[in-house]
Amino acid sequence: MLLLAISLCTGCRASDSANDSPLPEAAAPRETAPMETLIGGSITVTTNRVDLVNDGTFDRYAAAFKAKYPAVENVVFEPLSNYESEIRTRITTGSAGDVLFIPGNIAQNQLGDFFEPVEDVAARLGKLHFKDFKAYEGHVYGIVSGVSVEGIIYNKRAFAKAGISSPPQSLTAFYETCRLLRNAGVIPIYVNYGAQWPMKQWSEILATMMSGRGSFLDEMTTQESPFQLENEFGRALTILRTLIQNEDVEPDLRNSNWEASKQDLSSGKAGMYFLGNWAINQLIATGAKSEDIGFFPFPYDNSGNLQALLNNDWFYAVSKVSTNKETAKAWIRFMVEDSGYDIQSGFIPPQTEKKWQLPQLDEFFAYKPVLFENAPTSPLWYDIANESRIDFFQGEYLQRAAIAEDLRTSFEQLNRQWQEGKARAEYSRTP
Repeated sequence: MLLLAISLCTGCRASDSANDSPLPEAAAPRETAPMETLIGGSITVTTNRVDLVNDGTFDRYAAAFKAKYPAVENVVFEPLSNYESEIRTRITTGSAGDVLFIPGNIAQNQLGDFFEPVEDVAARLGKLHFKDFKAYEGHVYGIVSGVSVEGIIYNKRAFAKAGISSPPQSLTAFYETCRLLRNAGVIPIYVNYGAQWPMKQWSEILATMMSGRGSFLDEMTTQESPFQLENEFGRALTILRTLIQNEDVEPDLRNSNWEASKQDLSSGKAGMYFLGNWAINQLIATGAKSEDIGFFPFPYDNSGNLQALLNNDWFYAVSKVSTNKETAKAWIRFMVEDSGYDIQSGFIPPQTEKKWQLPQLDEFFAYKPVLFENAPTSPLWYDIANESRIDFFQGEYLQRAAIAEDLRTSFEQLNRQWQEGKARAEYSRTP
């Protein structure tokens, strides 16, 4: 197990408002570096942060960026509500903009087909979390936008209404917490079934967390039938299915959506999420008070041992077909170094020497979970996943498994798909 040495900053506090982190002032005059003479014109930034485009936050980032680089004429934002699915199409058609986030289906050996190397940006930013996560053959293609630890976000007022005095620290106690919330008229936990993409928490994320190995997913490449009731996939899906069967989730599963879930959790109509700390400031922006939102490690079994996965958020990248690559690189550096996006988003900052400012992280780390860092999957894993037609990290296969009449039958089908995909991927690699 890779134990992560991380500075547990106490006394650091985020503002109660998700929109009041200070934006940078115009940069003071300085000697111009050679590459900065190429920074100007216009760029298009494709993003999943529809909320920050709509509320004007990204426009304020753009204004600060243009103040720093006066030759920049315009920064155009293209927000995508279903980013993971939509960006895959845009990449293949060359319409993904100049700066984008790397989708989850691109293998390491394919990064250079779509993205410009950015190791020069990485070098200027210094020590970074997940620096080599999106790298191949000595080239870095992605810069992490933020770092999260996965756990249970909860509304303290909802817990108080249900008579819950402290967060659960075992799976049995977790189910009891859900029962108490349900009896108090509170939706115990939102799984965001209808939104689809959050479903990955209950398989790819939770199964990796249970294993204690960042390499868990990549180990599937050596297995013929990775989906088993008795292993981490089975244990993780069983928790989700139990919550659904106990009616501890949102009542209208198919029509639930992300924005509505934030309203419900912020108001105390719902009690919990299983997500990374990145979601906390989105709740605060929706109307919750920071002091009403808490965060604790997910007690996924009754062992008393808490493990937590330190996970990367999206990776910034420059499109290979961008016609303004130096300005696109400057935007990435600005977003990591100057914008305050990591603070506003409630992340652990990408730069390892920066401290977080989210108070809920202090609560989380007070439980002293064993932390380990996620690891990238290999090109072979991506080949098998793509050939098997299992939509990892998108969630449709999990929607089916979550409500299937029999999980064993669902797993048998997934294993058949995996075996067929593995055979095709290995055959294609045969000289």
